[in-house]
Amino acid sequence: MRSSLACLTLSALLSSLASLPAHAAAPPATAAAAPIADFFANAALSGAVLSPDGRHVAVLVSAKGGRVQLYTVDLPSMKVNGLTSFEDADISSIAWVNERRVVYSVMDRNIAQGDIQYGPGLYAINIDGSGYRQLASNTYSKKSASSTREMLSWNTRLLSASGNPGNDDIYVTEASFSTTGVPSERVLRVNTVTGISQVAATLADAQGWLLDQQGEVRIALVVKENKRSIFYRDNAQTPWRKLRESDVYQAKGGDFSPAFFDAKGNFYVHAPYKGTEAVYRYDLAKDAIDGAPLANTPGYDFSGIPVQGADKLLGMRFETDASGTIWFDKPLDAIQSRIDALLPATVNTISVAKRPATPFVLVTASSDVQPASVLIFNTESGQLMPVGNSHPAIDPLKMSHKRLVRYQARDGLSIPAYLTLPKGHSGKNLPMVVMVHGGPWVRGGHWNWNRETQFLASRGYAVLEPDYRGSTGYGHAHYKAGWKQWGLKMQDDIADGARWAIANGYADPQRICIAGASYGGYSTLMGLLNDPDLFKCGINWVGVTDINMMRDGHWTGDSDLADSYKKSGMKDMVGDAVLDAAQLKATSPLQQAARITQPLLLGYGGADHRVPASQGRLFYQAVSKTNPHVEWVLYSEEGHGWALQKNNVDFWTRAEKLLARSIGAASTAAPAGAPAPAPATAP
Repeated sequence: MRSSLACLTLSALLSSLASLPAHAAAPPATAAAAPIADFFANAALSGAVLSPDGRHVAVLVSAKGGRVQLYTVDLPSMKVNGLTSFEDADISSIAWVNERRVVYSVMDRNIAQGDIQYGPGLYAINIDGSGYRQLASNTYSKKSASSTREMLSWNTRLLSASGNPGNDDIYVTEASFSTTGVPSERVLRVNTVTGISQVAATLADAQGWLLDQQGEVRIALVVKENKRSIFYRDNAQTPWRKLRESDVYQAKGGDFSPAFFDAKGNFYVHAPYKGTEAVYRYDLAKDAIDGAPLANTPGYDFSGIPVQGADKLLGMRFETDASGTIWFDKPLDAIQSRIDALLPATVNTISVAKRPATPFVLVTASSDVQPASVLIFNTESGQLMPVGNSHPAIDPLKMSHKRLVRYQARDGLSIPAYLTLPKGHSGKNLPMVVMVHGGPWVRGGHWNWNRETQFLASRGYAVLEPDYRGSTGYGHAHYKAGWKQWGLKMQDDIADGARWAIANGYADPQRICIAGASYGGYSTLMGLLNDPDLFKCGINWVGVTDINMMRDGHWTGDSDLADSYKKSGMKDMVGDAVLDAAQLKATSPLQQAARITQPLLLGYGGADHRVPASQGRLFYQAVSKTNPHVEWVLYSEEGHGWALQKNNVDFWTRAEKLLARSIGAASTAAPAGAPAPAPATAP
């Protein structure tokens, strides 16, 4: 792999990417549905980062041959320089070292988990194409083809690039593993021109780090079993001191998690506020959280991702029913209003230069019906120039809107969910797919373009995505209510959502299916068991089929879940192997497979280390003894989910046919160009 330099204009770059679609009248309902491949295509534009001085934008574009290459756009002249021409790799991530130099890592989009043989590496290059250097190996060998100096090891990852002028250094983490597989990290400071590195911070068993805005390593996170300790130091010459020790799984009053340092050296943390997470300033002199929160979002946990300037905190990102930014800087707040007026149908996320020397800001515009588009806004002239669209084949005018709804579970708990109704239909008495997110301890629903949701809606199905109890993002009580409720109240929340959709006229009670991956796959199977009259079919990919097997493993393969989670977390959050043995058996799909009679699609990855394919295979062998309507497919190269477009297309083509047979689509549009699925792989 070697970099090269090419020069072209912005218009030439745009020729390979569709710009923002024009607003026009909605297409007639009889228009052909988009081909399935369009929904599951790799991103054409997969990244864009503004330089620290605002003079350039680094972009990742799928170029000729489909490989993702790195380009820079010179904003005053709008000229484009191509910096890479890899034929066997794709650029996966980028960061600015300073205003003239970038650092990046690679991956291969053409292979899945089971075929990965190389690490991401770490590379640096100047924006004029000079000064190329590979900093970290992507193999077990540290030998460099272009230098006598050894490279960093394959398990090196970028931690921080300050972007300060004239500074060629970055900070990386280098991981090591104990004899039992427990990881720990140290921080290295690396000169991206010479490749010389030196240790910047080390602490036994550290697994996380936080730097201040001057590039000093100030916070270390140490995790041992179920204990998490937060350590702090003033600078590299002072010793570490412990700020807080807490239980990873059982939170107590006074617990917090590190967030960031601002340009003035203030330290901010995430901590509880009226039942949800908020961002506070932490007084390091008093070792205490300082006063009222800096920002919070009632009813939602405040993510608090900072937008930093050279000398102050400019704003913070957040997510409620949709994403947004709170600006502390009044001029930027005014710029946000100007951009929102130009693009009223999208969430417009502004990226600003740390030390701006131009009037340009970067805008990422997206919505529930529009995949991310990147634009450049001139704050002086008011001109908005499109750079490209992540999925140019997707027409927002043909997509279906989603909205946040709330319904009451049978015990009175309010459950948030996103509801998508297919475009071109009445919105009443529709066939519905209840999509259950994985995790389960994550937020599943977001107001964004989702490929599975939009594909199903394009075929005439309503889609309901509940954030059932146990989901994060909605406060501690909602999260904690899901503990030890796999297959029980968590499952009731899913069924209650379907019944809410029936009661409100959205769903036909005789045409509802359930689908999901990982935990969502487990919930799919439990939904078919608990509510056979409600759910007429199921789509499960990489789903857990037995909780005990997830914890204890099987002779055919163990889960890669952390041992500490299996030992402590699962006992508290899922169920104790001894005390809750009867419950775990009663909520095991594998133990009750003979009771499932509905049509069912099962998909698993042969290289899945989280839910080994053996879990799915054992379940398939059990359920197929009494249920002739079960389809099995194994993608031997895939891991915990489908990475390859061909496998996504194959799986969702199978799913589309299952849904059509089981509940019948409401769509009057004929799908275009859907290939026939390949034969199923026998387990």
